[in-house]
Amino acid sequence: MQCFSLCCIPLVAMAPAHADHQLRLSFLVVVAGAAASALLLASPADAALPRVEHAPTKADGSLAILAVGDWGRRGQFNQTLVAQQMGVAGEKLDIDFVISTGDNIYDDGIANTSDPLFKESFSNIYTAKSLQKPWYLVLGNHDYTGNALAQLDPAIRKVDSRYTVIAKSFIVNSGIADFFLIDTTPFILHYWNNSKFDWRGVAPRDTYIANLLNDLKYGLTTSKAAWKIVVGHHPISSACGHGNNTELKEILLPVLQSSSASDERRWVEGMGWQVQDHPGQSGVPL
Repeated sequence: MQCFSLCCIPLVAMAPAHADHQLRLSFLVVVAGAAASALLLASPADAALPRVEHAPTKADGSLAILAVGDWGRRGQFNQTLVAQQMGVAGEKLDIDFVISTGDNIYDDGIANTSDPLFKESFSNIYTAKSLQKPWYLVLGNHDYTGNALAQLDPAIRKVDSRYTVIAKSFIVNSGIADFFLIDTTPFILHYWNNSKFDWRGVAPRDTYIANLLNDLKYGLTTSKAAWKIVVGHHPISSACGHGNNTELKEILLPVLQSSSASDERRWVEGMGWQVQDHPGQSGVPL
C-alpha cells in the first residue's frame, strides 16, 4: 500500500540581533511510498569542503529559499502536483535558490549522467519559471544505491545547469547565510555492509567521517555569516517512523553544538519528513 502526504511550512525568521537582513525559508517536505552561479573551490588552506559563492541579488540583502527532499519519482506519487505548488511559492517569495535534502532520484539514484530518470524526475518536472534557479543538493541513501558519483559529475550540469552537487559535502556562501551541505549516509552503520551501496570515495569509512567532521567544524567556526544552516539527509532525532540515528547523535551533534552560541543555526533534514529544532549549546536552536 502506498501513501503520500505533503507538508509545506513557511518560515520567516530574522537573523540574530547583530545582523540587519532577513532570511526567509519555505520547507516543502514530501513523503512518498509505504516507508516513506559561479563555482569557487576553497583553497587547501581554508578547508577541504569546496564552496559555491551565491551572491545575494535583493537590494536589502535578504534570501528566500525553498527546501525539498525525497522527491524524484518520475512525476508519480503527486510529485508533479508538489512541483506546481513549489512554482507558485517560488514566484510569490521570489526565491534565490532551492536546497534538496537528498533521495533525489528514487528508487536507486541514476545509473549514469545520461540516465533518462534524471530528466523524467527533475528537468521535466520542475519547469516553473520561478524554479529555474540553482539547486544545491546532498545525496540520500537512495542516491547511494545507484551510481552516487554520477550526480557529482560535471556532465550532469550539461544536462541541466541548475543541478549543483560539486561534492558530497560542500558549502554555499550566500551573504547573510552559509549553508553546509553534509553527506550523512556514510554515518549510518547498517548501510555500510550492504553491497548495493556505492561507497567509492568513502572507504575507509572512519577516515572519511573524521575528515568531514573536522572540515565541518572548521567551516562553522570560521564562518562570518549571521546564519549557519547545516543540511543533511538523515534526522539526528525524530518523532517519525525512522526514529533517531545514534551515529549522528553521538558524533555529528557535538560538532554542531561545539561552536559559538552567539550565531543562529538550523539543522535541515530530509528523511524525517519534518522540520525540527534541536537544542544547541545554551539552548540555542540548531
